[in-house]
Formats: sequence, structure tokens, C-alpha cells
Amino acid sequence: MRQRLKDQPIFLLLSGVMALSMMLPAGHALAQNNHAVARPFFYTGLLALFLTVLVAVARGGNRKRRHHKEDLGALQALLAAFVLLPLALAIPFHEAIPETSFLDAYFEMVSSFTTTGATLYPTEQLSDTLHLWRAQVAWMGGLVIWIAAAAVLAPLSLGGFEVTSAVSERDARTRLDRFERAGVVRRAMAIAFRLTPIYVGLTGALWMFLLIGGDRPLTAFCHAMSTMSTSGISPVGGVQNAASGIGGEMVIFLFLFFALSRMTFATDTTVARQAIWRDPEFRMGLALVASVPVLMFVRHWVAAFEGDVTEGLRLALLALWGGFFTVLSFLTTTGFESAEWETARYWSGLGTPGLILLGLAMVGGGVATTAGGVKLLRVFALYLAGVRELERLVHPHSISGAGSINRRMRRHGAFQAWIFFMLFAMTLAAATALFALLGSSFENSMVMSISALTTTGPLVRIGAETPIDLASISAASKGVFCAVMVLGRLELVAIIALLNPDLWRD
Repeated sequence: MRQRLKDQPIFLLLSGVMALSMMLPAGHALAQNNHAVARPFFYTGLLALFLTVLVAVARGGNRKRRHHKEDLGALQALLAAFVLLPLALAIPFHEAIPETSFLDAYFEMVSSFTTTGATLYPTEQLSDTLHLWRAQVAWMGGLVIWIAAAAVLAPLSLGGFEVTSAVSERDARTRLDRFERAGVVRRAMAIAFRLTPIYVGLTGALWMFLLIGGDRPLTAFCHAMSTMSTSGISPVGGVQNAASGIGGEMVIFLFLFFALSRMTFATDTTVARQAIWRDPEFRMGLALVASVPVLMFVRHWVAAFEGDVTEGLRLALLALWGGFFTVLSFLTTTGFESAEWETARYWSGLGTPGLILLGLAMVGGGVATTAGGVKLLRVFALYLAGVRELERLVHPHSISGAGSINRRMRRHGAFQAWIFFMLFAMTLAAATALFALLGSSFENSMVMSISALTTTGPLVRIGAETPIDLASISAASKGVFCAVMVLGRLELVAIIALLNPDLWRD
């Protein structure tokens, strides 16, 4: 049975998993006696599973001959999954809300599967089952990214791995030779068996902590899945409206650190094992989380203690916490807003703090995590190159003592990071121009482009001066938003790799 699964293409395996996953919302709706919602999920899942099995049986046991472009074929299947699978995932969502259009349902599923979390519907318009389905699809999309990073992107040196210089080129070739003896599906299944228990265990642990904090089961479950997938999906409009309060925010805050570096949960994409506190991504993320809220608070430090000292101290601590939580949330492209974020805004005195959150989302989290954005490793490579150039301005003939790993990252990694940064900037400019041409204002176009490209959906609510109503934008704008979300999830460099003419010629 396992050998038969290994002979199937990745897209077909993902289709079967998504079909089986529809049984959970079907059972949830049935438990609530909501048969109008349970039936679409059950029938769609049953039909999709039947078609998947039918195709698998039709393919038989004939194994496709492997060739040197198999990894690119897996990347092609990954792109097809993010574009085509939401079509099937949107069917029960559309049937559960008859008054909505299929384009809107497809938008919701693309937003969820890419872990963006943007939505067209008010919280109260969707039933508990549909909230569960959105969070569940985002959770599965996050797991797909975890697995694909090690099974597909790392061997191709994409998704941020083009910057990594943790091993010498000879060691890297030796390590990849070990991978090349296994097919990409077999490699993906081995990584899935290793990472899925970790992903499920972390989600379950967070769910239990939030339940203990006072959240109702559905809210705790959705927030746990949204935290691990960095989608920011919430059935109550955000963690600031949850019953667990600041205690729940503190627990979520700890679990968000898993999106700063893959070293926090796996070492399957690097040979050079090191302690987490020495990981450059983790250290840079901690520096941003510590410095940005403090700078916001210090801006009006004197004004904070005018009047009652006791009350000023209490509000100061709440403002600091609101800043810490919200900064980490948007740095990891999750998009949860602390209940004390308004207090932090009051202390900072900034008229447009949304610009700070836009910048944090553009920086993004760790490579091979569920976070989007430019990624901390690329920013670190550019930082190393900048520091070295400044040193050479003072001492032109100096020799760097940063070590072989940092030297390789500074030379070759910074060049690759700069290329990606320029592609990211050009994509952002093009998306902004398209949204503007389709009728949105420049500010809204910029916020929507950053939100989609960094997979940080809640930015449309908090990033602009006034919240953006995505339901009111045109159908063409929704299509552009979907395309940019997929582009932000897979990154433009991976899309360019798919333009290899040899791949399509075969």
C-alpha cells in the first residue's frame, strides 16, 4: 500500500488528503444539526475522494521513470496545488452560502490555503463550521509548506535556501546525492511522517492551553491552527476578542517563535547543526521584537508618567505588551492584533503605526516556515554585506574575520538576496499599479499588494488609515489578489524556475 502511494504524483496525494479533510467540518456541522452545511462537505469530500482513488487505480502500478527534472516537476505540482485545489475546496463553502459567488468562495480558499487569512465576509456572517473550515485549510496549507520546504525547495535551492551557506559546496553535493537516490514523493512522505506529528502536537498543545485560559473549544482550536499556520484566521474577529485575554496572548506569543526559524522544530534542511540562540534568523527576529516596541514606547516616555504614577505604570506595561505581541505577530505574517495595541498606539503617539506593521510583514519570518515576506535570512545576508562594505570604507585592505560561513553568505548569499529583493520590489510595484488601474486608491492598492505578497491578510484591516472592504473591490481585483497571494506563497524565483523550457518540452 505504501509503495503504491509512493508511485502516485504529489498533486494526486494532496487531492486525496484534502478530500478526506472535508469530513471534519461535515461532522462538526452534523453535531450542530446544521444539515444544510454538513451535506455539501460530506458529498463533495466523498466525490473528490472517489475521483482521486479512481485516478490512482487507473494509473496502476506503473512507475514513471525518474529523470533529472523531477524536482522541478514537483515544484510544478506545488504551483498547481495552490491554484487548482482551492477550486475543489471552494465548492462546499459556496454551497453553504448560496448567496455568495463562486469567485468569492475561491478567493477565501486561496487566501486560506496560502496562509494569508484575508476574508471577504464579516465574522458574524459565517457559521462556526465555515470558520473551522477556513482555519483548517490554512493549517493544512502551512503543513504543506513545512514539508515542501525540505522535500522540494531545499534541493532546488529556492525559497531562501539559495542564500544559505551553512556547508561547503562539496558537503552540499554529498548531502544532495543522498537525497537523489529517493524519488521526490518518497522524500516528501518521509519528511511528512517526521514533521506531521510535531505540527499536530504543537497545535494540540496550544489548543489545550487556550482552553485552560477560558476560550471555547472552537475558538481555541481555530486560534491554535491559525497560530501554527500564521494565517491569522479567527472566528471571533481576532485574539483581542477571545475570552482567554492577555493570558491567551502570552501563550500564542510563545508559539509564534516557531515561525522565526526552522531550527526551532527541525534540522532537515541544513547540515551544520547549531544551537537555536546562535541561529541568525532567530537572533534577528528577537532583536526586531525587542527594539521596535521599545522605540515606540520611548517616543513618549515622559508623557506616559504625567498624572497618576500608579496608573501610568500600569498602562506603560500594557502598552509594552501590546507592542511586543503585535510586532511579533506581524513579523511572522500572522496578523493577530493584541487587545492592548490601542494602548501601545496611544503611548507612541504615532498617527500611522500601520506603516510599522507593513514594514514588519515585508521583512517576514524564517526560511522554510509558514511565514511569508522577504525572510529574515535574506535580510541578514544583506546586513552582513553592508557591514563589510562599511568596514572597507575605513580599512580598504582589511581582512574579514567573520568566519567561512559568514563570508560565503556575505559574498554569494547577499547577491542572491539582493536579486530576490529587487524581484519582490518589482512585483510589489506591478501589483500596486494593477490594483490602482482597477479602481482602488493608491494607499489601498499599496496595502493590498503588501498584504497579498507577504501573505498577511489582516493588514487590509489595520495597515491602512481606514479598514479596506475587500468585498467591495471588483472581480478583476479579486483575481489579481488571488494571483499575488499564490505568487507571495511560492515566491517569484520559484515561478521563474518553472519557466525552464526543458521542463515543458518533456
